[in-house]
Amino acid sequence: MQIGVTFPQTEIGANPADIRAYAETVEALGYRSILAYDHVLGASTATRPDWSGPYTSETAFHEIFVLFGYLAAITRQVELVTGVVILPQRQTALVAKQAAEIDVLSGGRLRLGIGVGWNAVEYEALDANFRDRGARSEEQIAVMRALWAEPVVDLRGRWHTIDHAGINPLPPRRTIPVWIGGYAEETLRRIGRIGDGWIIFRTPDAALAQQCDRLRGYAAAAGRDPASIGIEGQISLARVPEAQWVEQCERWHQIGAASLTLNTMGMGLRGAAQHLEVLRHAAAVLAVGR
Repeated sequence: MQIGVTFPQTEIGANPADIRAYAETVEALGYRSILAYDHVLGASTATRPDWSGPYTSETAFHEIFVLFGYLAAITRQVELVTGVVILPQRQTALVAKQAAEIDVLSGGRLRLGIGVGWNAVEYEALDANFRDRGARSEEQIAVMRALWAEPVVDLRGRWHTIDHAGINPLPPRRTIPVWIGGYAEETLRRIGRIGDGWIIFRTPDAALAQQCDRLRGYAAAAGRDPASIGIEGQISLARVPEAQWVEQCERWHQIGAASLTLNTMGMGLRGAAQHLEVLRHAAAVLAVGR
């Protein structure tokens, strides 16, 4: 099972030298991927006293495609994973273009994780419809795949019209893996029909194992090989004691995860150096890169 890291979006700060040191060090330690969360805007709580979302306007987020363009230039092997881009609040052709460019600059190392999000404030600010985001995301995935595969696309869908146009350059593989995040049953059905994998940030318990079984059932019902759908887990080191790290990895392996990331956010760490100190220790404990 491949082990990667969750980029500490909200805690790493804005110094580009720190971001560079973080990326170069985790790659040198043998971690196989860098997964980063995505948000464009944060809502202010000054006028929302009942706000319950995990992030606000005071929470820092590096823009994910610009960040990955930078990481593509300073890394050589590590996979770059969006975990996840809130696809329906973005223009589809532009996401396809940005993703293709990251894939080109990284030599085919992008895995595009997408989701539908939860922040209606963000959708409104980006002039996107929050209510139809699930169904629209399915058409978006089809549109992106068409744009990645062919130099010229002629397509008319419910939400998209492309009149004999295309992106250039195309991604090296003429496709980019599209993994989907989320936990609703309809999300599992969507992954079973059209997803390349499932990105999960939950505990690998019996309930999650049952969800994975249902996902495989949806894939089989769609005429797909369930084994072709990847599963990506996460271990939050702030919530899982060190004594349980190895056990958690084994539980993810038993569920069928091919990869997982270690999340160091929420541990009270400050800056890249402290996050890297924890990841060095975790690499030794979990025999990362061996």
